[in-house]
Amino acid sequence: MRARGLIITLILLTAAAGLIPFAGASSGKPLIVTSIAPIASIVQDAFGDSVDVVYIIPPGADPHEYQLTASQIELLRKADVIVTTGGHLPVEKKIAELKEEGTITGEALFLDDYKREGFRYLPEHWYNDKDNPHGIWLDPTNALAVAKATEKALESVDPVHSDVYESEYRSFEERVNAIVEAYQALAGKNHTAVIQMPSDQYAIEWLGIKAVASIKPEEEVPAIGVDDLVPTARKADIIVYALDSPDQMKDAAKELAAKSGKPFAEITVFWSDRPYTEVLIENSAAVVKALGGRPGEILPVQRDDVERYVALSLVVGIVLGVALGVILKK
Repeated sequence: MRARGLIITLILLTAAAGLIPFAGASSGKPLIVTSIAPIASIVQDAFGDSVDVVYIIPPGADPHEYQLTASQIELLRKADVIVTTGGHLPVEKKIAELKEEGTITGEALFLDDYKREGFRYLPEHWYNDKDNPHGIWLDPTNALAVAKATEKALESVDPVHSDVYESEYRSFEERVNAIVEAYQALAGKNHTAVIQMPSDQYAIEWLGIKAVASIKPEEEVPAIGVDDLVPTARKADIIVYALDSPDQMKDAAKELAAKSGKPFAEITVFWSDRPYTEVLIENSAAVVKALGGRPGEILPVQRDDVERYVALSLVVGIVLGVALGVILKK
């Protein structure tokens, strides 16, 4: 048991490794500028102290309304690589314009760059199967696509250190895949959920949980009344909402859980200065815990839940070989 505890601790530490405080551009390392903090966390988790990473949109600001400042445009001029969520945010559209006119000379990554690496939009099943551009980073497949495209961009701007970037990416890929294999096995298949907002979809569908309805169907669409969603929620397995969402939306999700008699999972959609793999583990543990909950039960995840689910995955042999390989490489 003591040896197993050590392995669990090592896995958790390995998953959390690589994220340093987002630094400036004075170190001589490649400067990567991202549009939002979660994308920065992917890049920093993947490439560690081999790069400097900063993000543009401050935590708490509405990314759908935020506009670039003059100082941020100057920062973008200095960037070696610019990493977006794909290009749909106003800031990212402006970045594309600046790149096209030659104001920005660094490598700028958009949707097509990610699609070449396996990126996928999920269809909004509740809204005419429209491509969902919100929260794409919560899906580990997309996180790996962003990291891989960034690796290629780094190799282009700094070919001397291409072996470093390749090695860092491979380590990140192994850590992410170990987490994915573990939690997919624990979650099972053929589950459904009612989500609070479209971004939540990317935190659950890779686990085999289909989002069948959303309290707020889209950015431009008003929220659906809780009573109208109760019949759908009663047929679902869980309710999912974001801890960092507006209080009104959180209250609606809690009310829906109470009226439908379903447990719900609290996840994180936006965060800053935390490793991507740490948030991936916490979100996954919260969802798995909710799937095993009693009707009407609120089940926030605790750190011992994370250790419990990683331990369980080890017991059933899901990630032991991969995880130990990652640890030995470290």
